[in-house]
Amino acid sequence: MNTNMFLSRWILFVLLVLPPEVWANENFEILKKAKKIVLLGDSITYGGEYVVFFERWLTVNHPELSPEVLNQGIPSETVSGLSEPGHIRHGFPRPDLHERLDRSLKALNPDLIIACYGINCGIYMPLDEERFAKYKEGVQRLKKKAEAQGATIIFMTPPVYDKPNPKFDYDDVMAAYARWLVSKRKDGWQVIDLHTIMKRELAQKREKDPKFKYSRDGVHPGAEGHELMAQQIIDFFAITPPLKDPHPNASGRMMMFLRERMRVKRAAWLTKIGHKRPMRKGKLLSEANKIAAENTERIKQNLGTILKAAKQL
Repeated sequence: MNTNMFLSRWILFVLLVLPPEVWANENFEILKKAKKIVLLGDSITYGGEYVVFFERWLTVNHPELSPEVLNQGIPSETVSGLSEPGHIRHGFPRPDLHERLDRSLKALNPDLIIACYGINCGIYMPLDEERFAKYKEGVQRLKKKAEAQGATIIFMTPPVYDKPNPKFDYDDVMAAYARWLVSKRKDGWQVIDLHTIMKRELAQKREKDPKFKYSRDGVHPGAEGHELMAQQIIDFFAITPPLKDPHPNASGRMMMFLRERMRVKRAAWLTKIGHKRPMRKGKLLSEANKIAAENTERIKQNLGTILKAAKQL
């Protein structure tokens, strides 16, 4: 049998044996191997609603995996290390991820990191090669240190900046940062292009509603924007269509408990590891873990209700 005939028969065999709802996605292997997933970013990640949406998908669609998901975003943070002079009015310069990165990697020892930076890294000024170079350098340092620790890292391009400015369009800066990150795919980088998709979706929605916005202040997405962000991560990993929501009440309760678990662990670990941004301190890890465990039990109870309802569809 020649090679072409063998390959043809093998492909036919796979198509016949695999269920039609199974999608080919080698990225799922990254997820399967990850026991601890850490999300790094600025205030958008710290807000964490997209993290909760992602965790809900994981919990309902892949309960066999059950990785620990830790939100370690910090408001105002950059990966570039830059801070505009005007930010001092808040009482502090923008925190630099690299000030805490070594401690975070050592304390958390993640298998997978998902990082979303950029919106603060251009410090809300026109595109400038020196600032752009700082962003590139910061991202590359993050990747090198994450991989040296043994983690896989996935970058997500920055969201859309949607605040009018008569002098210049800051979203042009975000678009340039996004293009550079996407270009690194050719070097084997894992990159989710949120910016391009969000820009396209925003344009489509404004065709129907010219006043539509993902974020009221032009920076921080609302629930719909966070859901869009989560969907890009989900699509990156998904191997099957998501389970349809058969029990909205249980799903809503699950989101509430996921949210509470995320927040208490986020604050406890940020306080334990330490950083330079003035923020309210979290609980001791022992206390936070106890609260998280209680929420995990509630999440499991609601998962049972959801899966039972799904079987009856």
